[in-house]
Parts: sequence; C-alpha cells; structure tokens
Amino acid sequence: MPLRPDDGAYIPQIERMRAAGVDVVSLNVGFGPQSLQDHLRMLASFRRWFAQRKDHYVLVRSPADIDGAKAAGKLAIAFDIEGMGPLDEGDHGVVELFSDLGVRWMSVAYNRNNAVGGGCYDDDPGLSAFGAEVLAEMKRVGMVVCCSHTGHRTTREVIAKAGNPVIFSHSNPSGVYNHTRNIGDDLMHACAENGGVIGINGIGPFLSEGDASAQTLVRHIDYAVQLVGPGHVGIGLDYVFDREELAEYLRTMRETFPDDSTYSRPTTMVPPEALSEITQGLCDLGYDDDAVLKILGGNWRRIAQSVWRT
Repeated sequence: MPLRPDDGAYIPQIERMRAAGVDVVSLNVGFGPQSLQDHLRMLASFRRWFAQRKDHYVLVRSPADIDGAKAAGKLAIAFDIEGMGPLDEGDHGVVELFSDLGVRWMSVAYNRNNAVGGGCYDDDPGLSAFGAEVLAEMKRVGMVVCCSHTGHRTTREVIAKAGNPVIFSHSNPSGVYNHTRNIGDDLMHACAENGGVIGINGIGPFLSEGDASAQTLVRHIDYAVQLVGPGHVGIGLDYVFDREELAEYLRTMRETFPDDSTYSRPTTMVPPEALSEITQGLCDLGYDDDAVLKILGGNWRRIAQSVWRT
C-alpha cells in the first residue's frame, strides 16, 4: 500500500486480495532509509483505518487471530518492515514497540548496508555486534527475521545467529534467473536447514527479463521445491498497488535503487488475481494437495506458530 499517512484512498484495493482467495496479508509500513518517525506514522495510520472497519478486517497478533478471521469471513492484516534502518540510532528496544504495534516480520537490510548488516547491493560487512543484539531482541519478542534484500555474507551469519527459523519473505532463485536481488542454492539450503521458508516474489525483473507471468513464477516455485522440498517454499508477491508512487521512489531514491535497467523501466508484477492460476500450475506439475497447501500458506503459518509470542 502507499506509504502516505492518513491517505486511505488506495487501501480499499486490499479487497483484491480477499477476492483472490487470500486469508491474511502482510502490509509493508516502511523500507530502507525511511525514518523511525515515518514507520510509526504509517503504523498509526494503517492501524486506525483497519480498526475502524472491524466488520471486515482483523489486526493480527497471533496465529489464532488468522484462524478466527478466516472463520468469520474477515481479512487478517499483519505488518512488516523492510530493512532495519529505523534502528540505526542504536536502540534495539524499538523492536518491542514495533512488535506491540503488529509488525510480525522485519528484514535485516534493504539493498544497502545499515548498522545491523549488509545489503545485497553493497560491499557486505556481515552482521554487526549491534545486529546480533537486535536478533536476540527479535527472538525474545517473537518477531520473524527476514533476509530478502540482505547481503549474502550477512544472511549466512543471521541464519547462524537468529536462534529461530529465518525467512526470505520475497526472494527468487538465482538458479532460474541470475539477478543481484535473487539468492543462490547455498542460501536456500541454509534457510531450509534452519527451518525457514523462501517466499517467491512476483516482480518481473527478478523472475526473468520482465516476464511477470504466473507460469514463470511457478517455475521459480518448482525450482525451489526441487531444491529444498515443499515444506520450505511459499509465495510473497510483493505486489505494489500504487505504481506512480513506486516510479517516484525509483526515480528519486538513487542511493537505495541502483541506476540499472531493473529500476529504470516500468516494473511488471504478478497480480493477486493470478493466485488461482499459480495454484493450477502447481497442480499441473503433479503437486499433491499437501504440498500445494504448504506453499499457499501452510509454511508461513508454521513459522508464525513457531516464532510469534502472544
């Protein structure tokens, strides 16, 4: 959703997710260099909007909230943060505040290095001592650690230190398409061996040469499943509803987004409405019901049950 506090014009489009058959959605509340204040303002704005519509939405604190929302025909809403930039001032106590406000996962970096660790587009220094403290705090409060957008050295050190399953919320296999934002077989193995989940995203430049089709996304899912098994693969579309806001970010945030063809052309994306086509694609490949249900959300549900504190 757009990161504009108190601008609810786009938020009703979340109903596209419900119409596509989705039960729970994680909304980003900030990324990269955005400030702590920016993140808190977006959390306040989103929480207010959904709390005013309790007949249709549930703000998630526990896995049971997801189950209850589904049973009541409501859409469950959680929040996430991409990159630990808001912690750069050194106060890992903010982690508990974010958790209390509904942030269920937070990624280590967003393309560039920060005080916690390295980004995938930077010279990766690895996990810092402060970063190790942040991981310990995330484990204490029950927040999932994500390594999408994170440097590979830092990722390996995070998986070794986290003390919980670590996820890639939206990262694709380099073995299908070699891109800086994608991850190699070694990181996928390390994630799975630690009990984590690799979420396949629907962003065209990370799927192929801009081919944002459900069939191509299924090809990435199948590669990951053949590598680590169906118990460690999920879907994390990373869909952006306001394309104009995205284009503005890509144009003005040159320190965050490299000046290459990936970020200088219109971004294609697999839309929520493709979920049924993705499901059919998995069935056509011979996946049984158990594997499909894990990929469609069961694996994320397992991570929540394992890590969240209620």
